[in-house]
Amino acid sequence: MKLYYSPGTCSLSPQIALSEAGIGVELVKVDLKAKTTAGGADYLAINPKGYVPALQLDNSEVLTEGPALLQYIADLAPASNLAPANGTLARTRLQETLNFISTEIHKGFSPLFNPAAPAEWKTVVRDNLGKRFDYLSTWLDKQPYLQGETFTVADGYLFTVLGWCRWVDIDLGKWPVLTAYCARVAERPKVQAALAAQKA
Repeated sequence: MKLYYSPGTCSLSPQIALSEAGIGVELVKVDLKAKTTAGGADYLAINPKGYVPALQLDNSEVLTEGPALLQYIADLAPASNLAPANGTLARTRLQETLNFISTEIHKGFSPLFNPAAPAEWKTVVRDNLGKRFDYLSTWLDKQPYLQGETFTVADGYLFTVLGWCRWVDIDLGKWPVLTAYCARVAERPKVQAALAAQKA
């Protein structure tokens, strides 16, 4: 398999999932502005959406969209406990969490990376994200990970997007529960390995 990624993006979360699952994969760096891979290939021919992550399977099929990739990876290694079994209420809760991160947190950051977005709008966006962070703080104050005692693919995803705070003038220190959570996730050896792979 090949994982198409770009440092600093949400493609870190499937890298974390693959690392935690013990699944080897070829990492292919993508220049998102030029839409080319490090080897010079046309990335749009691989993923016409033009963004990362994309996971190319051994049969050459390409999967896109982070939450879908995360669940696919987790199901490849069920013993890793990165996702509950399909068909269970716990799996539906994981999907609920992934959707929340994707739509309310991940996409919530988008205007903050847009240089054309007005400063007034960015203030509104930061306020909205703050409300989501308040909710997450209440949630994670009761348990170490999003689904309870067990690290799942949702934790790798949330860790990834919370890491963007430092680039968009959001002081995560205002939410000590989230700061502690990020530190807890960062201490995991497989997360450290994924972070190191991004810098290679």
